[in-house]
Amino acid sequence: MFENYKVFKTKLAGRDLVVETGKFAQLANGTCMVRYGETCVNVAVTASKKPRDGIDFFPLSVDFEERLYSVGKIPGSFSKREGKPSEKAILASRVIDRPIRPLFPKDMRNDVSIVCTVMSVDEDCSPEIAAMIGASIAISISDIPWDGPISGVFVGLVGDEIIINPTAEERKKSDLALTVASTENLIPMIEAGANEVSDEKMYEAILKAHEANKEVIKFIKEIKDQIGKEKFTYESAEPSEEMYEEIKNFSIEDIKTALYTNDKNVRDERLDPIYKKVHEKFDEIYPECEKQIDECLYKTQKYVVRRWLLDEQKRVDGRKMDEMRPLDAQVGLLPRVHGSGMFTRGQTQVLTALTLGPVSDEQILDGIDSEETKRYMHHYNFPSYSVGETRPSRGPGRREIGHGALAEKALVPVIPPVEEFPYALRLVSEVLSSNGSTSQASVCGSTLALMDAGVPIKAPVAGISCGLITEGDRFMTMVDIQGLEDFFGDMDFKVAGTHKGITAIQMDLKIHGLTKEIIKEALEKTHKARNYILDEVMLKAIPEPRKELSKYAPKVLTTSIPIDKIRDVIGPGGKIVQKISADYDVKIDIEDDGKIFILGLDTYNCQQALNIIRNIVIEPAVGAVYKGKVIRIMDFGAFIEFLPGKEGLCHISQIAKRRINKVSDVLSVGDEVTVVITEIDSKGRINLSMKEFND
Repeated sequence: MFENYKVFKTKLAGRDLVVETGKFAQLANGTCMVRYGETCVNVAVTASKKPRDGIDFFPLSVDFEERLYSVGKIPGSFSKREGKPSEKAILASRVIDRPIRPLFPKDMRNDVSIVCTVMSVDEDCSPEIAAMIGASIAISISDIPWDGPISGVFVGLVGDEIIINPTAEERKKSDLALTVASTENLIPMIEAGANEVSDEKMYEAILKAHEANKEVIKFIKEIKDQIGKEKFTYESAEPSEEMYEEIKNFSIEDIKTALYTNDKNVRDERLDPIYKKVHEKFDEIYPECEKQIDECLYKTQKYVVRRWLLDEQKRVDGRKMDEMRPLDAQVGLLPRVHGSGMFTRGQTQVLTALTLGPVSDEQILDGIDSEETKRYMHHYNFPSYSVGETRPSRGPGRREIGHGALAEKALVPVIPPVEEFPYALRLVSEVLSSNGSTSQASVCGSTLALMDAGVPIKAPVAGISCGLITEGDRFMTMVDIQGLEDFFGDMDFKVAGTHKGITAIQMDLKIHGLTKEIIKEALEKTHKARNYILDEVMLKAIPEPRKELSKYAPKVLTTSIPIDKIRDVIGPGGKIVQKISADYDVKIDIEDDGKIFILGLDTYNCQQALNIIRNIVIEPAVGAVYKGKVIRIMDFGAFIEFLPGKEGLCHISQIAKRRINKVSDVLSVGDEVTVVITEIDSKGRINLSMKEFND
């Protein structure tokens, strides 16, 4: 039945990597099932037969689809089926997309869809890596034009040892979570989270990953040689060379004048009449070619910017290659939030607000990996007004989710552990104005917000981006790229870190990849730049975290109790813990291991609630004195609750030093009294006395 079924085998990081073709999803242009250990990912790639009309970009979609059956889970949603992609699935899609996209023809407009379906997960074998390799194989053996293959590996750092595709246990101990995708000779994608790893160690890890990728690429080429299809021809969207030269010669001087400014608004105002002027002249010469004329104007702007950078070392705003735009840092702008910080870089401006909450506010995750909760959350919003556009907000897209995750990754290593700082944290970065590097501005603004709130972070973190222009063997890097340099350049190399080392990297490319020389230079330049940002800007705005939390931030006290005492604190039906919470206006979270978090706006009330809980778990002893409340009156005495859920009998003879005839003559239900424990009998019954405190 499966005449074309083939199996290809190799090893990756000591584990079996098996690729099956010709058996699954046979109607796709290219497909394979990748088995890495016991992880199974089916990858299918399809392409439309005709180009999409009216677009000026290559329409590629990459979807990483998590199936909870892959880890033996039933979805927790009401419908009991997978819903929209999780944030981790979106991030995995982006990691696969970034190294693959630059290798497609830039003038192709046929829709291409890559779907990676995770069907089985072995914790030691990353499904993201299996999906990336599978995508590379599926495209390589398909008839879709592509200049691959690529391969990707995950890199860990345990102690001083660099490990390719570490196991789940090794990842827990690793100071590095690095993904590197590469072709045989170049590196088109780097994504990293790190625990202040040095530039030198990061560079070494990247090169080691490239060496591992080369072996997989050799394996993929062997598969392609055996079963690869002939690539189809497509209708190019590239304008003719004649049209381009005519429009370039007509408009280039005007475009040079328009582009040379540090103000995005001025640049846009200058370009509008140029576009009108060009269309007035060329629409009749080239009818029904409006998109191609716009493409020629785009290419002319790109030509101007790149020639300035490569030939004259000249930037559109007049800066030097290593010069940053004007920087500004401010804190405490929002009086009622728990912490706020704003970072401005040229016309890029990001305001971050921090909210502190109880640990129980942590995010619950329903995914295919072992992480079930997230205590620190970072969200990034990019409204249309930030780039001077008008469109309604429809929630975060993939870009917003990716930028928020990058900032989160950059700050995770400096967030204090829950034992030192028992809070859940949510940072929200609002992009108020955007002209390049908003993700790195959000890293800086978020550090400011954390320090403004009094969070005892390990060290401040700053972020910066490095751009690139290449031509043959020539290249030019520049720090702090603005939007135009990102748009017309070849690279956006984003690095965040402390003085000590790197905490996050994200690299976006428009070319096939980087040489090791470019990577080394980018790491050196970004390290120098982030040190400048920290010392000359951020730490001058706020040199260290505030000593006290905001008066509007909740105060948290913690304690641990024996597990067998948890039910005593909770009480029947939650009665006791609810009463303590109501009496002292606090929120009490009790974990299964006996950890207790008491949260409230008033420190005194939190302490009183904590004292009561401690008293509940301490076994009452003869001679201990308590404040109690009369809860029942009998002929022979009064029952007094001296701790929540604990009561004792004060006999009529122990109520006062003088003789009394009736208990009700002296006491009423609800009276607050001071008592001492005089006896605890063999059945645990407690006798009390209040004689010495009552005449």
